[in-house]
Amino acid sequence: MKLSVGIFFGGFFGALGVLLFLVAFGTDYWLLATEVGRCSEGPNNTTEEKVTFHHEGFFWRCWFVGDVEEDTNNIWKFWYTNQSPSKNCTHAYLSPFPFIRDEHNSTSYDSAIIYRGIWTVLMLLGVITVLVASFFIICAAPFASHILYKAGGGIFIAAGILFSLVVVMYVIWVQAMADLENYMNMKKIACPDFVAYVHYGWSFILAPIGIFFALFAGMLFLLVGRTIQLHSDLSHI
Repeated sequence: MKLSVGIFFGGFFGALGVLLFLVAFGTDYWLLATEVGRCSEGPNNTTEEKVTFHHEGFFWRCWFVGDVEEDTNNIWKFWYTNQSPSKNCTHAYLSPFPFIRDEHNSTSYDSAIIYRGIWTVLMLLGVITVLVASFFIICAAPFASHILYKAGGGIFIAAGILFSLVVVMYVIWVQAMADLENYMNMKKIACPDFVAYVHYGWSFILAPIGIFFALFAGMLFLLVGRTIQLHSDLSHI
């Protein structure tokens, strides 16, 4: 393979992977949820239909009240221009369950805190690893060092594996750890018609795309490093 082509595409895909990882890490749209219910409120026990939108990510969990519409199961309600100008936010690590902010079972809450903590550590390691890989590749370019290219490629692959674990753990957390069914049953006591719609958000979707680019870039840089090493060995014969 031509080294210039391999280096160009490795750098291109690596830069895309870094960009997507940083955007996924820094935005709060890993999970999108909509609560709709006709609830009893006030001293006269009057009923009012309410729609609450939730979105959360690594740093923040936010929620805001919206208008009742025919299509409440619409992820475009979470786009910046469609959101309420005022909304409530809390640090996501302080509330490891989606929706649940005050009421929770202490045992399940402690387990979720530990699980969320492991997920947080893997996320941070993934971001740090992909930045370190970029540093190695930038340092390798001026010197055509096969060692630095191989190291950068290996670290890109490690970053892809770490983010793969992050994505898998997040899916397990949403599907198993969050206990959404019990939360819905609890809400139906006051809101008989209560229903919740849950989606993975665009921040979550960016992570697997970044994983692909990081793994592909890593393999390209390993191949580049191997090619440079072979050329160097042949020149010394």
